[in-house]
Amino acid sequence: MPSVRTFSKHFYRFVKSRVPARSPNWLTFAQSFFPLSTTIHTTELVKRYRNRTVVNNVSIEVKQGEIVGLLGPNGAGKTTTFYMTVGLIKPDEGEVFLDDVNITPLPMYKRAQMGIGYLPQEASIFRKLSVEENIKAVLEMTKLSKAEQKDKLEALLDEFRLHHVRKSPGDVLSGGERRRTEIARALAVDPKFILLDEPFAGIDPIAVEDIQAIVAKLKYKNIGILITDHNVTETLSICDRAYLLIEGKIFKHGSAEELAADDQVKRLYLGRNFELKRKDYLLEEAHQERINESKGR
Repeated sequence: MPSVRTFSKHFYRFVKSRVPARSPNWLTFAQSFFPLSTTIHTTELVKRYRNRTVVNNVSIEVKQGEIVGLLGPNGAGKTTTFYMTVGLIKPDEGEVFLDDVNITPLPMYKRAQMGIGYLPQEASIFRKLSVEENIKAVLEMTKLSKAEQKDKLEALLDEFRLHHVRKSPGDVLSGGERRRTEIARALAVDPKFILLDEPFAGIDPIAVEDIQAIVAKLKYKNIGILITDHNVTETLSICDRAYLLIEGKIFKHGSAEELAADDQVKRLYLGRNFELKRKDYLLEEAHQERINESKGR
């Protein structure tokens, strides 16, 4: 029996063949029946080191167009879970799927080709190349023509406000400029997902909000975001939902509001005086910007 996604693809073709090509509403019509949303999900991941189980039957899910946090204290297994999802670590048990495709055995570059981007905590840009050369290096691996690559480069430099440092080498950038360059480079291949490892580490408060605003925009580009970060306040401020790991297991899963209101979560992780400070204004601004872009087409 075909999967829902396979059926959806055939349904899209059927609708498109019967609605005039100039009609702007055929996609909306089709999506109202079967939205083509891709999902990364893990099933019962297990990882052991020296007979110690550090991740124990962890199942998570990230859909396109949502921001999901992966949280937990040191030693809880969140980083190991994140790395198994990325493909840096192989699980001892369990699997990782992109929709109904088992990607567990695939190396990271294969996953990248399937639309899964990864930004490590450490600087990943080429330090001796300029900002625009960093982005060009990825664009040249795509199937875009030279003219299309140039247009895409200018669009990314504009979107991430990098024009003023386009000729600057990577090793002179500030933490925020480096992060923006890394995200711009990741978007050069139009990923479906971006997995962010400690995106708020090592940057000042203004740069943190700058990155959060970018993450909000990615959400409304229908890109799924998985964030693991020790800065729980900033992570929960923009997440749609989050998983909290304690001692290798999922202790709590829910919205940021649900986690922040849970007494056990406060006792074990957040602290009893924790206050959730949502930055929904960033999400609202990103949503409105996306609407305005759609109207301008």
